[in-house]
Amino acid sequence: MMTERQEILVMEYLISQKLPLDVLLEIKDHVITQIQDIQLNENLSFESAFSKAKESWKGEFETVNYRMFFPVKIPMIAKRIIKEKYNGFLKKSLLIGLIFFGINLMLVYLSRNQEEYGILFRVLNGMFLLVMGCVWLLNIRIWKYMRTDFKYKGKCFYTMYQQNMGLMITCMIAMVQITGKNGHYAYQFFREHTTSDVFMLLITLIIPFLVQTGCIFALFSFFEHKKTLNRIKSFLESPAEA
Repeated sequence: MMTERQEILVMEYLISQKLPLDVLLEIKDHVITQIQDIQLNENLSFESAFSKAKESWKGEFETVNYRMFFPVKIPMIAKRIIKEKYNGFLKKSLLIGLIFFGINLMLVYLSRNQEEYGILFRVLNGMFLLVMGCVWLLNIRIWKYMRTDFKYKGKCFYTMYQQNMGLMITCMIAMVQITGKNGHYAYQFFREHTTSDVFMLLITLIIPFLVQTGCIFALFSFFEHKKTLNRIKSFLESPAEA
């Protein structure tokens, strides 16, 4: 059975590898189990078993570039875990974004005139802005943990999801701009069959879809970050200590 002091040594080693804290905690259990197995199977001391475990993880902790964390390099294993989770978020976000894209087109045909569609267009996109604003206001207590440079003990990222908080702010700013439009190019094309400005039509359809998808992705990241903070709250320190 591993002592508390030995677990602290494992934690300190993993912190030194610059892992996001949620990834670190996920890996910690595997490392501890591996050390215990080595001790049992090879009848070694903790120090010797720990040394062998570190050697086996050496390749996983080699640092590599990753665009989401640029210019900071992160361990290979962290990149692999992060990419897998981000890809899942992206697929879900694109699917939900396509649903709202379909709703936008449906509103074109449900509107009695261009003015009515303009109002519905603003309401649809304003809804994203309202939801994201409410999320920020209702979670004011964890703002200090949202900065991308906020680290555990000044060494380790709190969670991988912090990197996407800038995306949330960017999407909110973009959504403010979109909400100020009325989407009239889409109405003119689908209802009045006006094709004089196809480029602006594409902008009117594609930009809101991309920003909505970005908003959804950012919200997924926000709530995963919040959930992870609750899971690792025993490791969180006061602002003065952090």
